[in-house]
Amino acid sequence: MQSHTEGITILGDLQWRAWNGMIADIWTVACDRNAGGEYVSEAPRLVVVLDQLGEGALHVMDTPDRGKSRRVGRRQTMSFVPAGLKVWSRTESVRRLTHLDLHFDMSVLEDRFPDGPDLREMDRPRLNFSDERLFSLARLIAAECRTSGALHDLYGESLMAALFIGLAQTEPAADRKRGQLPPRQLRRVIDYIEEHCSQTIRLQELADLTGLSASHFCSAFKASTGVPPHKWQMRARVERAKTLLTTSDATLAAAAAMAGFSDQAHLTRVFRQIVGATPAAWLRNQSA
Repeated sequence: MQSHTEGITILGDLQWRAWNGMIADIWTVACDRNAGGEYVSEAPRLVVVLDQLGEGALHVMDTPDRGKSRRVGRRQTMSFVPAGLKVWSRTESVRRLTHLDLHFDMSVLEDRFPDGPDLREMDRPRLNFSDERLFSLARLIAAECRTSGALHDLYGESLMAALFIGLAQTEPAADRKRGQLPPRQLRRVIDYIEEHCSQTIRLQELADLTGLSASHFCSAFKASTGVPPHKWQMRARVERAKTLLTTSDATLAAAAAMAGFSDQAHLTRVFRQIVGATPAAWLRNQSA
């Protein structure tokens, strides 16, 4: 997670818990007038405002110069930010704020829920929305983070799983439908992804190639290719790993690192999801 803030002071110690594929942390901050920041994370995350002092609101935006966001009910404000999407936040008439951040490891969750919800929703930004069911689950998760004698991990994992599935099953509004990218823009983006696939690519970098906002670009890319940008990058990494394994003496661990995976296990998980076999099994078939 990379961030830069102004006018925000952290109060007290960070409270957090980790479960299988998910991390939850609670932050309490003091806010100067019109405090704000900018953030980008390699993992998708849900930000939930649990409590605040002041009659204003927290606004989360996908462009730094956008006007005031639609204000929703106090104590129920939340924003879902896909992996790689840079967002900006601004507080208005808020003196203190407590928020829960839920970070999702999609490589783990895709394995945990192979027949679960349509995970394409995890690539769609949803900023400044309200959902009573998700908010209730978020408060229970926050209670687990704050309790020293926390209940069994299965309790926390069940809460996180329920929230994750509820978030992934949220129905998109009809007016969010977007058109496809023009062929020339699509080719430019795909070439950029494939050339830099082993590196961290921010969603905003790709959006800048098309002149669109990050959220508009994400929808247009998916409409054009059938997959979100992050999935396309994972496929490009797998193809690069295939090339390394068949044209060099690179070990699986070395190929994973050179292709941009965090480790050999990460390569194996993604490779199996995309190709349908582990790298070792795929290599044996190539030499058969």
